[in-house]
Amino acid sequence: MQISFLIVTKNRPEDLAFTLNKLKSIIDLSNHEVLVFIDGCSRTETIVKDFEWVYWTISKESVSASPARNTLYKKAKGAIFIGLDDDAHPISTNFITSIQLEFSLNKNLGIIAFQEVRGVFNQDAEALLYAKERNAYYTSDFVGCGFAIKKDVYIATNGFPVWIDIYGEEPALALEVLDLGFHILYQPQIKVNHRVDFEKRKLQGRNYFRFEKQLKNSISFYLVYYKSPFLKIVKLLVHNFKKYAVTDWQYFKSFVYVCVLAVLKLPSILSYRQPVKAGTLQTIKKLQGLNYSG
Repeated sequence: MQISFLIVTKNRPEDLAFTLNKLKSIIDLSNHEVLVFIDGCSRTETIVKDFEWVYWTISKESVSASPARNTLYKKAKGAIFIGLDDDAHPISTNFITSIQLEFSLNKNLGIIAFQEVRGVFNQDAEALLYAKERNAYYTSDFVGCGFAIKKDVYIATNGFPVWIDIYGEEPALALEVLDLGFHILYQPQIKVNHRVDFEKRKLQGRNYFRFEKQLKNSISFYLVYYKSPFLKIVKLLVHNFKKYAVTDWQYFKSFVYVCVLAVLKLPSILSYRQPVKAGTLQTIKKLQGLNYSG
């Protein structure tokens, strides 16, 4: 098996069906496989019968994104894992062969981060018009909606962390890959359309859920991977208190809740503690950050 496409989905059956139909048009089922994890969503289960060529994992209860990925990726057989969101699909030409070529040319390459073209378009050709002309470069991160990782590299890590639920699992895996001595390449010529509806996002306003999850997971991130995490955590808390907690009552309540939760969960998080090498953190400072702007 050459390629495994892996998707975790929840409450977006229409988006998932669209993505699967797009994948069906570019894959060869004799060499490629598609695995989908349904994260506690009975509504999505109704489309399973329409895609008999997909390998389904169905969880009746939601386990959240990162633990779901951790479970799903253990089942993949391909030499290369391609991770997609349920609302993201490939749009660049020679998508699969381009990924294989990058890995074949660079034996020390662990992850390829794709260019994410955000927006809802009538045709893929229209989405490509919004792609940015950029050069490839080594980076320290990737986005979960579109990336590729070599199976042997993934297996050498702890995989997507089970101590993170959602928001922050990609930086954790990226750090472990870099600590093993592998590179992460941002390759903008390999593109996916992340079908995000910007108007809906604007109407949603402030995202308290994301704030809470990201703050909690950032604290855990430093506790797990940093040899001396105290100063980083203090700076994180001060920044979020000044920028969010003092400006909005709901943010303040979320901030206090996360602080209390961090103390209560401290023994559990410390059980996953595995500080990375100091040299890895220094390397990250020298790398160009990933460009998230489309």
